[in-house]
Amino acid sequence: MTSWIDVINYVRTRHEVLEETDSWLRFRLDAEDGRTQQVAVHHVPESDGVAWVEISSAVGRADAIDLRRLLELAGTAAVGGAAVVDGVALLKHTVPLEDLSVREEFERPLMLLVAAADAFEHELTETDRF
Repeated sequence: MTSWIDVINYVRTRHEVLEETDSWLRFRLDAEDGRTQQVAVHHVPESDGVAWVEISSAVGRADAIDLRRLLELAGTAAVGGAAVVDGVALLKHTVPLEDLSVREEFERPLMLLVAAADAFEHELTETDRF
């Protein structure tokens, strides 16, 4: 059985953690062309007896981008959905923690989500803020 500590340790050994609390951590990944992308991973409390892990990556300030275009782009992504949290437009993907294969069910969606968020940020803002 996979625990939240297992996810934290997996991230810590592979990426530089920028911020961390008991229930989430934020880190940065390298993207294409020298760009970087910030990622947050949250431990979502049990719902229906199952704990979840949410992966999210910012695309831009919601009030500064074309949200309709973001929704169109998100519709083409293999993983993740668009959301606005605290004024920030992002892509997020949630997976159940129980019996999580960190390599297949965490790392693969993480990399797909980060690549999409970075591409969307580049198209919608022409910057590398997040």
